[in-house]
This record gives sequence, C-alpha cells and structure tokens, in this order.
Amino acid sequence: MPPKRHLTARRVRLGAELRKLREATGMKAREAAALLGADSVQMSQIESGVAGVSAERVHRLAAHYTCADEALIDALKAMATDRTRGWWEEYRGVLPPVFLDVAELEHHATFLREVVITHVPGLLQTADYARAIYSYMVPGLPASELDPRVEHRMRRRAVIEGDSPTPYETVIHEFALRIRVSDRHVARAQLREILDQIEGDHATVRVVPTDQDGFAGAGASMMYTGGPVPQLDTGLRDAPTGTAFIDAEPQLNQLRTLFRKVEKASLDPTASRDFIHRLSKEL
Repeated sequence: MPPKRHLTARRVRLGAELRKLREATGMKAREAAALLGADSVQMSQIESGVAGVSAERVHRLAAHYTCADEALIDALKAMATDRTRGWWEEYRGVLPPVFLDVAELEHHATFLREVVITHVPGLLQTADYARAIYSYMVPGLPASELDPRVEHRMRRRAVIEGDSPTPYETVIHEFALRIRVSDRHVARAQLREILDQIEGDHATVRVVPTDQDGFAGAGASMMYTGGPVPQLDTGLRDAPTGTAFIDAEPQLNQLRTLFRKVEKASLDPTASRDFIHRLSKEL
C-alpha cells in the first residue's frame, strides 16, 4: 500500500505492534518483507506507520509470526482497515498533530483514566478555563489559533457525553481545584461544571486532599486509555518535547500501578463530590 499522507499516532502504534510481533520471533525485517513479496524498505515503512497495511497482510504476518492471540490479531486488522474521519480531522493543518492524535485515541478508547495535579482535566474543563490556560501557556496567541484550541478541547468531551459514553475516571488533586487560572467567576463555574458532570454520570471523580498523608505523587499526572485488548492500551504523559505516547508493556504496567496508588490516596466518589461542593461554596 502507498505511504499514508498523514502520519498519525494510531498508524504508528499499528506498525509498532507488528514490529513487536516480528521481533518476538527473532525474524529479520527483510525476511518478513519477503513473505509479503516486498522489500526491507517497504517493511520499514509499514512498521513505522508511514505506509498502510491491509488486513490480509496483517493476518499473513501474524500467522508467520506464530501469533495465536486471535483477539489481538482481530484488533490489529481493525486498526489496519479503520477509515474513520472523525471531527478532529477538521483541525488538521490548524492545530498541531498531537491535538488530533489525542482526540482520535480517546474516540477509540474502551475506558479512560486520568490523574491530574495542577490543572482540571481537559475533558472536564469549561471554555473559559481552557482559554485561560492556553492564553497563559502561549502569551499573545492570536484568536485564529486560540479559538480552535478551545473549541477542540470542548469537542473532545463528546467521548464522555455522547450516546455511548466512554467510562471515565479521574483523580484530581485539591491543588488543581483551588488554583485560579483566571478569576473567581471562572473558578466557581469550573467547579460547578465538574459537579454537573458527576451528577450526569459522565465522570467518576476522586479528590486527593492536600492534607492527605503518604501522597508523594506530585509528578503523577497522566492519562491511561484502554484498547480493544490490553496489549493495545496506551498511556500519555507530558514530556519536555511534548506529549509522550506510551505503549511498552513495562511502562504501561507502571502507569496502572501509579493510578491504583493515587486512587488509594483519594477520597471516595461521594466524599469527593461533597469536597468539591464545599470548595465551590468558599468562592
């Protein structure tokens, strides 16, 4: 298949999973390419996500890699044939590619888990809150770039508010709830929005109070998205160069453990709702 015009995180992940299967057998890339009547360059393009791959080729490769995990094979074939052009495609060329990749990842997720320490989670932000953050992060950002960022963030909420909402759990530190990214009015509206999302069963929210003993997770912020099979789960964390997509099993396991530890340090959902309600009354 010809190289894809747009290199997306989803295509990169498909190629990476095919490479993992090949390397597990000890087979060289040129040997795998020969099985498809291709060359090592074409195989490299498939495994890097630059070139697409058909479901039939995924099936053939999996057979030669002696992969007996039918659920994983079916999930990879589905990724290979996916032609979804979601709402995020409207922002291609308008916003950085990572914005589109995150929205696409959320769209396909079977569940979403998030830990935030310094800001309210993006999926729960109001437009005014999001605008304040983007304006602060990039001072002087023109409206032609600021407005699409805010709009994109609001549209991401479709995954938890739509007809078939994705289960979403988040742990928020009290610090994030108290920081005023704008003014008192925006802060109060933001807390009210979180409470509305809780009451609408769109999100399960837990709060870590500042006086909680034994919480050393100041750097715990992350998102964890469930794949169609556990091997295709994905983690997201902020890195010096931007958002890092994590797919290595040891690192995914660390994120699972991290979420459980932070969750253990938090209040239960009912107590968390009451906690947020008290904060809103203080404003």
